[in-house]
Amino acid sequence: MIRAKTGVLALVACSAAVAVSAGGTAPQSKMAAAAKGFLASLDTSQRQQALFPFNSDERLNWHYIPKERKGLPLKSMSPEQRKAALALLASGLSEDGYRKANTIRELDLILKKQENNSPTRDPDNYYFTVFGEPSESGTWGWRYEGHHCSQNWTIAKGRAVASSPQFFGANPAEVRMEVPGAPPKGTRVLGAEEDLARALVTSLSDEQKKEAVLPAPVPTDIITKAERQAAIQEDKGIALSKLTPEQQGKLRALVMEYVNAMPKALADQRVERIHKAGLDGIKFAWMGGLAKGEGHYYRVQGSTFLIEYDNTQNNANHIHSVWRDFKGDWGMDLLAMHYQAFPHQVAAAR
Repeated sequence: MIRAKTGVLALVACSAAVAVSAGGTAPQSKMAAAAKGFLASLDTSQRQQALFPFNSDERLNWHYIPKERKGLPLKSMSPEQRKAALALLASGLSEDGYRKANTIRELDLILKKQENNSPTRDPDNYYFTVFGEPSESGTWGWRYEGHHCSQNWTIAKGRAVASSPQFFGANPAEVRMEVPGAPPKGTRVLGAEEDLARALVTSLSDEQKKEAVLPAPVPTDIITKAERQAAIQEDKGIALSKLTPEQQGKLRALVMEYVNAMPKALADQRVERIHKAGLDGIKFAWMGGLAKGEGHYYRVQGSTFLIEYDNTQNNANHIHSVWRDFKGDWGMDLLAMHYQAFPHQVAAAR
């Protein structure tokens, strides 16, 4: 498998099941314990609001705009329940991913100030939803979602874990005003996602840019939006194999920025899939201006995964970014595999 090491990808061995970090606990076990603790903290009405059957259609109903959602929002929780909910969120993300999720939530305070206390801008309007009963050996899932954040996990038979769709957004992408309680001026919660990609595209030769920089109009959002099935995009862009070793390192560092939002074991699992599918087929495509402040879009696409990023709205100060697995969103590939092996024990989501 491949994992992060000093900003590049390094080959390491790993089993097909989710690995356990040295001296640690497998992430699916942490999630199960945290989800049980969260649900145990709720009263009957709250539990009914937060808990759905695993095969509920709601499990696939995701979005990143500000709206009412199914589940239990932070604003409806007591301090102790909120603590349990955030412990669940922390169990599904790395420290960096958790920091991003919390900072994105706090950005709503800036939008609330800008929009004269609009009720749609609320850092407590983020929802926790559990699908199926959490257990050490069962099949279940959960979601954390609100404006500009949608994180989805599926655990199959207590062993394999899927962690997509993974959406992070930021408005503002760069904080330019001081608001009490909000991230300070100068904060760029998704700054690495922007800077790493720009460093790559500006390092390309004129000949390389002919492949990498596409002439089409810059999309105003990620192209896949909130579709339930991510579609493979047109086969354009520059292949990893056509980059210099230094440029390959830049592309790999960009991919790892998305991968490393997950706990190490899940990040390793993702990279193992990329490695098995082959690295040379990965392509990078850019649209829009190359200078900071100009609207731009990019994608990184392999045979198994897609990264999309768009920063065009609000004078190019509003980011949408997503990681999709073509066959693995919501654990569809894992569920299909386990359904074949255990036809009477695992029901695939519909």
